[in-house]
Amino acid sequence: MAKKKTIRSIPQARTPMPEQTPEARVKNFEEVACGYRLEDALLEAERCLDCADEPCVRGCPVSIDIPGFIRKISGKNFHGAYDVITDTNLLPSVCGRVCPQENQCEGVCTVGESLEPVAIGRLERFVGDMAIAEGWANIPYIESNRFKVGIVGSGPAGMACAADMAKAGCDVTVFEAFHEPGGVLKYGIPDFRLPNSVVDVEIEKLTRLGIRFQNNTLVGRLFTVEQMLTEMGYDAVFVGTGAGYPSFMGIPGESLNGVLSANELLTRCNLMRARDFPKFDTPLQPGKRVAVIGAGNTAMDAMRVSLRLGAEKVYCVYRRTANEAPARAEEIHHAGQEGVEFHWLTSPLELLGDEGKNVRAMRCERMELGEPDASGRRRPVAVPDSAFEIETDMVVFAIGTNANPILGQTSGLALDKRGYIATDENLATSIAGVYAGGDIVTGAATVIQAMGAGRRAARAMKIYLGLRDTEVAYLPESTDAADQLFGISRRERGFARVHLA
Repeated sequence: MAKKKTIRSIPQARTPMPEQTPEARVKNFEEVACGYRLEDALLEAERCLDCADEPCVRGCPVSIDIPGFIRKISGKNFHGAYDVITDTNLLPSVCGRVCPQENQCEGVCTVGESLEPVAIGRLERFVGDMAIAEGWANIPYIESNRFKVGIVGSGPAGMACAADMAKAGCDVTVFEAFHEPGGVLKYGIPDFRLPNSVVDVEIEKLTRLGIRFQNNTLVGRLFTVEQMLTEMGYDAVFVGTGAGYPSFMGIPGESLNGVLSANELLTRCNLMRARDFPKFDTPLQPGKRVAVIGAGNTAMDAMRVSLRLGAEKVYCVYRRTANEAPARAEEIHHAGQEGVEFHWLTSPLELLGDEGKNVRAMRCERMELGEPDASGRRRPVAVPDSAFEIETDMVVFAIGTNANPILGQTSGLALDKRGYIATDENLATSIAGVYAGGDIVTGAATVIQAMGAGRRAARAMKIYLGLRDTEVAYLPESTDAADQLFGISRRERGFARVHLA
């Protein structure tokens, strides 16, 4: 029997992640973090205490058996580690890179109470990348049924729901508005954080489940959700379109040339390959002095993309301090290493233009933190007579997103007061057979939270369709005769098959 590990017996320091140097990486779009080598992964796996109460599992939105897969790594059973992770998470290479583990599984790690927490995300990425390199894929035997399921949106929520419904035997089609599937993973996250090649491999695994992707299809314009349920013959529909409608501040000068949203900048650069101009003919005039408003992960991506596109100066303008910034600490650290100039406690007042209606400067004022607001963060308050200007020829707004209004305008789906799709606790919408999850329901969240919503919706959809949920061994017995047909629960109608001579 292995000796029980204690906080004193494990490696005390967190295993560092190999990275490109700031000087090298700011000139390319290759990954900043190079990934653990075998010896790194084995060393870091030794830091897991294999806690009996497993707080990390509870901290994971999809409840990955984290101690279980780390045990497999320690035993050099890497395929076994992959099997454990993919029981609940079909995108380990993606989540290992972009999930904010410090606020989820690592944030409640027992080791983190005394030392730095176990690098769970880095270990997950190691396993996922090994699976890609070795060509591993867990494709179960699937017995088809008669149900047809439509998925609107191919982001994390849509992919997770599609996978679970395909494994249940449904005929699944995913409709994507853009010309490539992947949603925010493709258009919103740069290659230096999440390479498109990694996303493509994970999507290819979904096609092996029989899932079809129909691109260049904008649901709500080509056809409605109601038409999917009627004319097109879908038995259930999941809406996972995300929330990609950008927010602006409403200050003077937002209509000037050179003012755009982070979503537009990143979509043009990442998905439409403006970064490779002139090999790709996507127009994008990069600025020389770029001011990005906001301090979330999207803002950090916009700033770091601008540097790689050739900007001479990039400014982060945020009305609170670094302590309140929504971005991951790692992203802020990397942006600072690469040369981003941070203007904390600064709020824009007006964008100033030249005679050609191009932005030339941003007028700002200094802020100080007052009492906490509804979010729990201290409210920024303007400092009197503190106005000043920042010279800039491009301003990028990265202050959040809203729900795209198209589905709400073209269907009978009930919306909440913010314009997001309203659902019940099972993610059912106001239209029978239609479910929704991810950012289109909650607003901006993490990749793994969106995937968790997609899986929750799939469980509810299986119940709606009367399918056996393979994750539940037995359903509660019912004594109601009306609930039975030939002595079999009606809820089992998609599981029991009767063949007539």
